[in-house]
Amino acid sequence: MRDRAWHPPALTPLYKTSVARSPQRAPLSFATTISEETSPVFGNDVLGPLDNDLIHNFAKDGAGAIGPRIVVYGRVVDEANRPVPNTLIEVWQANAGGRYRHKKEGYLAPLDPNFGGCGRCITDENGWYEFRTVQPGPYPWPNGPNDWRPAHIHFSIFGHAFAQRLISQLYFEGDPMIWQCPIVGTIPTPEAIETLVAKLDMGATIPMDARAYRFDIVLRGKRQTLFENRMEGL
Repeated sequence: MRDRAWHPPALTPLYKTSVARSPQRAPLSFATTISEETSPVFGNDVLGPLDNDLIHNFAKDGAGAIGPRIVVYGRVVDEANRPVPNTLIEVWQANAGGRYRHKKEGYLAPLDPNFGGCGRCITDENGWYEFRTVQPGPYPWPNGPNDWRPAHIHFSIFGHAFAQRLISQLYFEGDPMIWQCPIVGTIPTPEAIETLVAKLDMGATIPMDARAYRFDIVLRGKRQTLFENRMEGL
């Protein structure tokens, strides 16, 4: 069974938006419907050749995104460490300067014309996934007088249907700003926070090209990955 103390409480006033977002009444549990369990899923036949390459999937011919090049890879597993194959993973992130490509973005850092900031892939038969991208930069956000988000990548993991979706964030090993972030600070223990930190893997780097970070995702159980939208996992 999952450990409910592993996740942050819904109401954490130092993370200001949690005040309005946190539920005011006890949660209700609903069984899944037939359409939720049997609806169409995203398949490999609709993936493009550059969908998991954020360095080039938005770039002009012959160009690439600006910033430190990295590979992010890992496995998606269940509570018994069994691989979860054929599951869609989507990622989105800020560019190397810490700016998102979004019409409401308010940070002064410049846009990279060759970086779109999103990608997707499907896990293989052993649950492995991989993305190529640039390391995102930190950015300020209007929570407190001088709050900054550490460098991070957002992850979305789909289950057997589009209604089964989990959302989380990946941070990078060695980043001191992780421990300064009010959002990260809502997580009760350092051990839980470490489950969101991708580890530098020099053995998987591409020489003269990109460093590598490994980030494994656990969907259920006592030590599952922390998910923002569904704390119980899939």
